[in-house]
Amino acid sequence: MSRLVLTWELLEQLRGELLRPKEETCAILLGRSINISGRLARIVVQECIRPEIADYSQRSPIAAQLKPEFVAGVVQRARLAKQSVIFVHTHPFPMNRFSKVDDEGETALAALLEQRIPEAVHAALLLTPEQSLARVLGKSQTLTVVGCGIKIDCGHQHSIEVKGVRYDRQVRAFGLSGQRIIKALRIGIVGLGGTGSIVLQSLAHLGAEDLLLLDPDTVEESNLNRLVGASPKDVGRPKVDVAKDLALKINQHISIEVRQESVLLDSVAKRLIDSDFVFCCTDSHGSRAVLNQLAYQYLIPMIDMGVVIATKNETVTHIAARTQLLSPGMACMVCGNLLDAEEVRRDLLTDFERKSDPYIKGDIQPAPAVISLNGTIASLAVTMFLNTAVGVPGTARHLNYNGLTGHCRPAYCHPHPRCVVCSPHGALTRADDWPLPARQE
Repeated sequence: MSRLVLTWELLEQLRGELLRPKEETCAILLGRSINISGRLARIVVQECIRPEIADYSQRSPIAAQLKPEFVAGVVQRARLAKQSVIFVHTHPFPMNRFSKVDDEGETALAALLEQRIPEAVHAALLLTPEQSLARVLGKSQTLTVVGCGIKIDCGHQHSIEVKGVRYDRQVRAFGLSGQRIIKALRIGIVGLGGTGSIVLQSLAHLGAEDLLLLDPDTVEESNLNRLVGASPKDVGRPKVDVAKDLALKINQHISIEVRQESVLLDSVAKRLIDSDFVFCCTDSHGSRAVLNQLAYQYLIPMIDMGVVIATKNETVTHIAARTQLLSPGMACMVCGNLLDAEEVRRDLLTDFERKSDPYIKGDIQPAPAVISLNGTIASLAVTMFLNTAVGVPGTARHLNYNGLTGHCRPAYCHPHPRCVVCSPHGALTRADDWPLPARQE
C-alpha cells in the first residue's frame, strides 16, 4: 500500500475550506516521497499553498485551472528542495472518481514534473463531499489518503472483503467499515516481550492481517512468566519467530514480516515507514527516543506503553503504567519528560563504546515484570488503537494506571510549541530531511 499522508488537522481544513464553494477549488501541497525496497511507501505532506482567486485562469462548478505562472512558481520552489508536488482539486458534486478532464490535465503536469523534479514522486488529490482520493500524478496507481492526528483517517476501505461469521460480534460493535480498516492496515509491533506479545495476540484475534514484527532478542527462561505464546521448548528461539507462530495459530491468513533486528539501527527503524500504525512495546529509552521521533517525522501514528513496578525489601511500593498516542497535535515523550537523556545516550552506544565509556558503571538490572499488569496496559493500548483508527467511541489518548489503587485516569500533556520533535519547528513532517536519533550501520 502506498500512502499520501498529511496531518489530520490539515486534511480537515482542506476539506472544510475547499469544498465550501460551489465552484471547483484548488490547492497545491509540497512534500517528501519515501521509497522502501524500491517501492513508494508514502508521500509525507510538509506544506500547503492556497492560491488566490486571481491565480485561477478558469473556475466553474465543473472545472478549475490555475494560471501557468502560478504553477511554475510553485514547481520552481519544489525543484530547489527536490520535493513532491501534490495538486489538489475538488468535485463539489457527488462524483467520487477522477474525470477524463483530470486525466488529460495530469498528463501534461506529470511530463513537466518528471523533467523538472525527477527525484520525487508527484501526486493528485481529489476531494469530494464523500471521499478523499489520491493517485500518482498522471498514472493509475492509487494512493491511500491518511490523515494523522488525534484521530486517524485511514481512507476508504470499501473494496476490502470480510467473509464469514468469525468477526460477527465485532462488526456488531463497530461496523463492517471498522473491520475492513483493521484488515487493511499494516501494523508494526516493536518489542515482542511481555506487552508486545499480548498486543500481537489481541490484534490477531481482532482480524489484523498485515504485521511487521521487530525484536532483536531470543527467549530466555526468565521470560516465560509473561511471554504469551512461549513455552520452555522456545528458550533460545527468536522472540519474533515465537510471536509469528502465535499469530498464525490464531489466523493462518495473516501476512507477517519478522525481523530479528534492533530498532536502534537507522535502517531497521525506517522499515516502519511502510506501516500504517505502530505499537511501541520496548523497554529502553533509546528505542523509545527513535520511535518517538519517527512517529512525528514521518507521520506514522504510534502508541507507546510501559509498566513500572517499584519494590523495597521484596515489597511492592508502587505500580504505575502508561499508554499514549504519539501523533500530530498530541504531546510527544520529550514534551512529557518521559525520556532520560543519559539512558538514551547509553542505549545508542555500541557494546564497544559502552564498555569504553568511563561514565557508565555496572550493568542495568532487570526490572520486575508481571503478566497481569502487562495485560492491563496492553489491552488499554489496543482499545486506544480502536478508538483512534477504527472509530470505536473513546476520547482518551493518554492513560495512566495506578496498580495499587486500581485507578485508570486520562491525562493530557500540552505539546511544547517549539518542541524539537513534535512541533513544526522540530521534526514534524521532516521525513528524510532530518536524521533519526539512531545508529548508522
